[in-house]
Formats: sequence, C-alpha cells, structure tokens
Amino acid sequence: MRLVHVVAGVIRDARGRILLARRTEGRDLAGLWEFPGGKIEPGETAEHALARELREELGIEANVGGLLIDVQMPYPDKQLRLDVYEIRSYAGTPSGMEGQALAWAPPHKLADYPMPPADAPAVALLMREPA
Repeated sequence: MRLVHVVAGVIRDARGRILLARRTEGRDLAGLWEFPGGKIEPGETAEHALARELREELGIEANVGGLLIDVQMPYPDKQLRLDVYEIRSYAGTPSGMEGQALAWAPPHKLADYPMPPADAPAVALLMREPA
C-alpha cells in the first residue's frame, strides 16, 4: 500500500478564526473543507512543503510554527500521513489561487464543515482550545 505524506496549516485571523479551503471538483473528496496544504515533494521538509503549498494555494508567505498533530489514516487505496502545523504568522491576504472557496471558521464551529476523515483529530483538538 502506498504512503502519501501531506501537510496542512492552521491559519488564524486576528479574531482567532481558522481558515478552511474547499476541495475543488475533480479531486479526491471534492466539495469537502480542509486545512490548506498539500503533498510533500521528494527532498522537501514538511515545513518547506507547507510554506510552498500555502504560497501556491493562497498567495501568502507563511511562517510555519510547531507541529500540532500527526495523523495516520488508512484509506482503501493508500496510507495517509497528515502533519498539521500551526502557522505563526503570514504576509499577504489569503485568496483561492486555484479557484477554491475559502471560509474563516471560529474553532467551536469547525465541526459544522464537512471535512475528510483524516482532519477529524485536528478538528477535535482545535475545538477543545479555550476561546
């Protein structure tokens, strides 16, 4: 079974809301919401991959912080490893560079957004944070 290693970032605005991106048509799990990020390319560290993905997907320059959670999730055709990082700060205004919809969600409302199964542990962690 193939291993797919992906990274995602928890990006917060000044009000503490968390940025979600909607998966576009033609992709696995299209229409679901997710933390922005993507696949790690050969030779990249997780932090460099996340900064690159956020630049490509959102048009921002991100300062990647610490690892929040590392999720291992079996799917029928692959083993997914998802590393979710805190984004300390960023320059620029996030926009859907690939045509994806974006939403700013308060942490306590994250469960209202349909998300891939691998995101569930990160959502649970973030929803437990004090307001």
